[in-house]
Amino acid sequence: MSQEKIEKNAGLLIVCILLAVIWGGLVEIVPLFLQSSTTKPIAGVTPYGPVELAGRDVYIREGCYVCHSQMIRPFRAETERYGHYSVAGEFVYDHPFQWGSKRTGPDLHRVGKRYSDEWHRTHLRNPRAVEAVSNMPAYPWLAKAQASRTVGKDIVAKMKVMAFLGAPYSDQDYDEAEGLLKDKTEEDVLIAYLQSLGTALSNLQ
Repeated sequence: MSQEKIEKNAGLLIVCILLAVIWGGLVEIVPLFLQSSTTKPIAGVTPYGPVELAGRDVYIREGCYVCHSQMIRPFRAETERYGHYSVAGEFVYDHPFQWGSKRTGPDLHRVGKRYSDEWHRTHLRNPRAVEAVSNMPAYPWLAKAQASRTVGKDIVAKMKVMAFLGAPYSDQDYDEAEGLLKDKTEEDVLIAYLQSLGTALSNLQ
């Protein structure tokens, strides 16, 4: 089968392109499902608790991933600023992961425990109070919205979906989930999520 024949037959060209893409995808992706470094959590990584899981939904809903990445590349400039580069074992329980590629704001992957809850609270309500050059908008409504009525109203169902995807939740986790979200605002759960990010490798440089 000559190249000229393929190029002049649109249908055949499309089939060949699809076969090439499928084969390339299989060669790149399938091995990742067989490597323990990409399928097993590293030490210290646990599935999100109900509070953090609800906070993750706030993070996604408000589009935080549009300006903030959660992937630190293995380059000197990256690791000096943000800490140890990201490894696959940190994201085993992320479905979908929030790596992102845009950095209008700083990377958030190592933000966990770097600042106090009060710092985050101030930052969400008035970003320029803690960072004068920030162009992030304020999110004052998060302090008023009850998480148990919004992102947390179906938290047990969300946890069961995560369990289906591999997160090791127990029956006790399901039983306690709604109680842990009681009286928490969307601001509270978002801060809890942010405080959990990247803590497994936070002691490495």
